[in-house]
Amino acid sequence: MPSHIMLSYQWDDQTLVKRIYDRLVEDGLPVWMDIEGGVSGNINDAMAAGVEEAAVICPFMTPAYQASRSCKRELSYADSREVVTVPVMLARNWEASEWLGLVTAGLLWVDFRKADMNDEHFERCLQSLEAEIMYNAGHLLVVAEVPQDVTDEPCDKHSLERKPGRRFLHAQSMLYIWDSGEQTQDPDGDIRSKVELHEEPGGRGYWEEHKGNGCKYFRNVATNGYLGGCGSSP
Repeated sequence: MPSHIMLSYQWDDQTLVKRIYDRLVEDGLPVWMDIEGGVSGNINDAMAAGVEEAAVICPFMTPAYQASRSCKRELSYADSREVVTVPVMLARNWEASEWLGLVTAGLLWVDFRKADMNDEHFERCLQSLEAEIMYNAGHLLVVAEVPQDVTDEPCDKHSLERKPGRRFLHAQSMLYIWDSGEQTQDPDGDIRSKVELHEEPGGRGYWEEHKGNGCKYFRNVATNGYLGGCGSSP
């Protein structure tokens, strides 16, 4: 039965991916990484086993990842097995195309493009990654209980329980997008939900994906207001 999160990356990004690996493990998640015991014996057999036992695969997308034959084999094999894919974007001013664009088309990627800005920003990116993993495949993963030192101060770390929906960060402010609960009418007469920004996701900060008539929408789980769809703004 699929049991772990597989980190698929190109070697230029090994330092950052190792840091992510360490934090995911620290939070009790089962993670597979090639340099952390994931590869032994025949490399192709080991990588195939990594994919076959994966509940989730996280491709760390860059131009070098897209150009890598090994990365293409890994992700394409995972796609053929219908492994849940949670893409992570590392490259600025670039978007996936060719085979990588095809495999990840329509998927929401987690933004790590500025993860190295400071520790606080890295933690926000990491929490977004964990939330997306748990939203998509939390029911497939066994999260280990992280022991706490009895002498430590009370822990305020975020919960890894599966959330009722996705949460979105505003790209510039890195604040969470909430539905304000209010609506406004635009010049064309259409009713729009108003949004607001908060430091935490909260009850009005979770959104469910809906599709229909060739469009994709995200409905707020608390207010039923919609975010985006067919090029429209919230």
